[in-house]
Amino acid sequence: MSFSSDTKNELCKIVPQQCCRKAECYGLLLFGRNFSPACVSLTTEHLGAARRAARFAAEVTGAIMDVSTLELHKRTGAAAYTVSSAGAEQAGRVLQSLGHSGREISLRINRANLENDCCGAAFLRGAFLACGTVTAPEREYHLEFSVPYMNLARDLVALIRDNLELELGPRISRRKGAFVVYIKGGGRVADFLTFLGAPNAAMSLMQVRMLKELRNNVNRQTNFETANIEKTASAAAQEVLAIERIQKLKGLSALPENLRELASLRLRYPEMSLRELGLHLSPPLSRSGVHHRLQRMIEFAENLR
Repeated sequence: MSFSSDTKNELCKIVPQQCCRKAECYGLLLFGRNFSPACVSLTTEHLGAARRAARFAAEVTGAIMDVSTLELHKRTGAAAYTVSSAGAEQAGRVLQSLGHSGREISLRINRANLENDCCGAAFLRGAFLACGTVTAPEREYHLEFSVPYMNLARDLVALIRDNLELELGPRISRRKGAFVVYIKGGGRVADFLTFLGAPNAAMSLMQVRMLKELRNNVNRQTNFETANIEKTASAAAQEVLAIERIQKLKGLSALPENLRELASLRLRYPEMSLRELGLHLSPPLSRSGVHHRLQRMIEFAENLR
């Protein structure tokens, strides 16, 4: 079972109060497959959403709704469930109950069906059950609604922004003849799922997000330490080669007195850090002091013929 299906299962367990029941029913039917005087219908792969739409439509509008099953994919055997009004008369009853005449030039959200402040979440929950999906957080943080009409998509974006104080940044894109309203980002998607009434799904998403961030931090730290080790080893190798060149061509006695002890230490302990080398000197020397003296040795070796 997918993360999106699990989220819808959680949402279908909510028992809304009467005003929210109407708002959720409106969201389910308005964002279904068809919302016209000829037919009101919803097609979904989620059986719980289909049953919820049929039950709420009957309770809120009094219309008779038929539920049918059809095979969606022959290979996988996945089924789709269609909830539709039993004829044009029943479709007209649904539209009238929800404040639509069927003669609107453009299908828009009738906010009169959202009677109280609590109804916004219920309506958006219905819309998500009808045409929404949320990607598994292991892949990415993405939630979307597939909406058939531009003005309806714009109304949905406006409603999301009006109902949530947090800036979720919903956007619209075009895909295969439909308008996709989407929200991206782990925190934003989790906040929206919580608002819809799916805190368990939001918590699961945040747990995956925290685990990803922990792994990324560990990887960054490991890469940083590996790079430092490689850098230190490369510098130490350069220093040893320079000292060996001096020793071969001139002897370490050719070095100034304050460099001889350090040159011998570096040859004896090529794995030591600059700080450790400084502590072995008499008197001890700071890391920057050791680095400066080693650079002088490298320059000395480069000038030898």
